[in-house]
Amino acid sequence: MANGQWYPPEWPDRIRALASGELTPATPRRAATVMLLRDGAEQGAPEVHMLRRRASMAFAGGAYAYPGGGVDPRDDDRLVRWAGPTRASWAARLGVDGEAEAQAIVCAAVRETYEEAGVLLAGPTADTVVGDTTGDDWEADREALVARDVSFAEFLDRRGLVLRSDLLGAWARWITPEFEPRRYDTFFFVAALPAGQRTRNASTEADRTVWIRPPEAAARYDKGELLMMPPTISTLRALSPHPTPAAALAAAPAQTMTPVLAEARVENGNLILSWPGHDEFTKHIPGSKA
Repeated sequence: MANGQWYPPEWPDRIRALASGELTPATPRRAATVMLLRDGAEQGAPEVHMLRRRASMAFAGGAYAYPGGGVDPRDDDRLVRWAGPTRASWAARLGVDGEAEAQAIVCAAVRETYEEAGVLLAGPTADTVVGDTTGDDWEADREALVARDVSFAEFLDRRGLVLRSDLLGAWARWITPEFEPRRYDTFFFVAALPAGQRTRNASTEADRTVWIRPPEAAARYDKGELLMMPPTISTLRALSPHPTPAAALAAAPAQTMTPVLAEARVENGNLILSWPGHDEFTKHIPGSKA
């Protein structure tokens, strides 16, 4: 392949089935993912935390991604301890209906980052962040969250912690193509690694984690060395110009949250798959049946 774009072989058949009306699109599930940044060894060269999905995974096996996952239904069933922009402000920024939905998406971003990377964007007060979270007691709580034995609100209450929504910046929104059997409406956030905390591979879905400069990761994708889905490489390219995590966070409000959804059409028996506004991902599949 010319680059590292993740492209499953079953897509053409599914696209044809969608075009012929044989396939009914699944309803996308709300999800959140976080591009966690830290200062790199070189000045002006921040690094982003990425994980490689296990090859055995049904969706995007072997692809590099960021920590993230689906919204837990309990993420919006009660108010959580909250700091930063109001829930109403987040609803407007994310383009969703209601404060409860905004809370659920932000909670998913913070919770999934803790579950998959061991990093927690919360603190005892509205202007503090917890330090090292690698102790046995923290691990027990993290595992309870992963198992859904406790909700994120219960976890915060038990620990006396406040969710620091001000440490997140909304960056992008991508929706899984309609021909995929498992679909997600994913909100991408950017955040800086809190002082005193460190990442680790806490995800059962990943076999490797790395800290890597966005331009380097993008260059290795272009060479076909790193496999990625379009949203991942797109956001990496958008991060590349920013010299520090703080600069990336400051740039977040200017990023568009208009959803990106792939379009597939049949022309003269050939399939054309495209992502509006992202021409580099356009695929022309010859010889397909109408």
